[in-house]
Amino acid sequence: MARIRLEGLTKAFGPVVAVNDVNLSIEDGELLALLGPSGCGKSTILLMLAGIYRPTRGDIYFDDQRVNDVPPKGRGVGLVFQSYALYPHMTVFDNIAFPLRLRRAKREEIERRVREVARTAQIEELLARKPSQLSGGQQQRVALCRALVKEPELLLLDEPLSNLDARLRIETRTEIKRLQRELGITTILVTHDQIEALTMADRIAVMRSGVIEQLSKPQELYERPANLFVASFIGDPPMNLVRMEFRNDGGMPRLETAGLTIQLPPSARPQLERAEGREVVLGVRPEDLRFRTEPAPGLPVAQVFMLEPLGRDTLVDMRAGQQSIRALVPGSSEAKIGDTVYLQLEVEKLHVFDGVTGVRLDLGAGEQPALRVEAKGGA
Repeated sequence: MARIRLEGLTKAFGPVVAVNDVNLSIEDGELLALLGPSGCGKSTILLMLAGIYRPTRGDIYFDDQRVNDVPPKGRGVGLVFQSYALYPHMTVFDNIAFPLRLRRAKREEIERRVREVARTAQIEELLARKPSQLSGGQQQRVALCRALVKEPELLLLDEPLSNLDARLRIETRTEIKRLQRELGITTILVTHDQIEALTMADRIAVMRSGVIEQLSKPQELYERPANLFVASFIGDPPMNLVRMEFRNDGGMPRLETAGLTIQLPPSARPQLERAEGREVVLGVRPEDLRFRTEPAPGLPVAQVFMLEPLGRDTLVDMRAGQQSIRALVPGSSEAKIGDTVYLQLEVEKLHVFDGVTGVRLDLGAGEQPALRVEAKGGA
């Protein structure tokens, strides 16, 4: 297994900088996800690790060995692509054995290692079949076995589940995670799918425009996004984001916008005072937003204009003043289109970001926004 270290890693294609001064350490046996939208540089990093691309600047280390000048075949890397890239005329056994035959391994060793990795991936009964006789999930496991049979120090997965339907995707990501844990192999997963990253990875690096915006464990990434980009990218359905203005006259820090005022604890003033008189962005996840149908003093008024049943849950689209917001409520909710409702914020789970830089602003240690949430006008 290997510990991976990237130092000042940069890759430019002419004037376009695809990866910009990335510093990253990946622990031995860790599964790290590179997550971000198309064009953010995640696949470029993967291809530099594989030796297919050469860095413009910076260094790549496997353990303490600098591998910038080591060719792909000398890096001990297994690579699995989005497309299965199986040879259609070969059996599953021969597809998996192909890298070993290129190395001129002995027949007995090939037989042992192919059957061993197939048994681990639970496809031993498929070894005599051709790829056309397999489901998409089975083909992806064959591609994974072909990478693992080389006993690589580093496993690279480039969008490995994108070609699968929803059910197979769930089954296959569980299988990949099981194999990775069982083998203890250092693994890097490239994906644009946040669910894949959140469910599979030990840590996630969220990327945008060639840089890492945040590197955290999945739960921390979800609960404490470092900036507005991460907050908007992580979460399904996405976080409600409302532009507000920070006010502090009379020593009473608060956030205001048309239809809503939120009183903040005094300890929030030092963290937010640099934004005084400017916009900040209030974030609240749909699952942290509740409403009631009975009038209540001080609660903002909203009107339901769309319901999206999701089975166990229902996504409720509402208008509060000039704001469009969404709440994720139990599927048994009796809300109806046209209902007037009164919003209840899970105030301990609010997120506040600088409206200019997008950086997270903490509300103050140990204190939370006051429960007093005042209406300034109705729906």
